[in-house]
Amino acid sequence: MHEFSLIANLLQKIDELAIKEQAQRVVSVRVKLGALAHISADHFRGHFVDGTKGTKAEGARLDVEVSQDTEDPNAQDILLDSIEVA
Repeated sequence: MHEFSLIANLLQKIDELAIKEQAQRVVSVRVKLGALAHISADHFRGHFVDGTKGTKAEGARLDVEVSQDTEDPNAQDILLDSIEVA
């Protein structure tokens, strides 16, 4: 399942960044869904909520930008744009 591995990789990156920043929690996360990522923003949000349970990112605000550019080299990806930590 391609989308599962993309989300798992994203959650791992978020966790690594939070640890690096010695954060108590992740306040917000901004991601970009590629036009060919084969997941809707709503579906991604559901996976994000489930995947962050019990982590520093649980309850974080999630901002999702959906690209329409199928020619973008990252069109199949879910990209972490930024996180805000506290």
